[in-house]
Amino acid sequence: MARVKRGVAAHARHKKILGLAEGFSGTRRRLYKPANEAVMHSLAYAYRDRKQRKGDMRSLWIVRINAAARQHGLAYSELMHGLKKAGIDLNRKVLSELAVEDPTGFGKLAVVAREALARD
Repeated sequence: MARVKRGVAAHARHKKILGLAEGFSGTRRRLYKPANEAVMHSLAYAYRDRKQRKGDMRSLWIVRINAAARQHGLAYSELMHGLKKAGIDLNRKVLSELAVEDPTGFGKLAVVAREALARD
């Protein structure tokens, strides 16, 4: 059986991991084993936090909508319920952008929501 020399593949694999560990400090950048552990953790955190960021953004939008709604005398839940009753289907991202960039337009939506709640 022919002899197999494995140095080239191992070197390439190590080089790939050490490249991903660029920017880490100390041993975690220079030595393969600690670098590999750090890179594996960082990739896992990156995957997890891409999912988590979606929830973080939704929370931010809700905080912004609530702040703007309270300026018009409504709570967040009342505003959302009123908009739903009025048949206005805007998602939270758009509502938060309206609250920040167009307060008068948001105020009109708040009036519509209040009127829809008063019809009860």
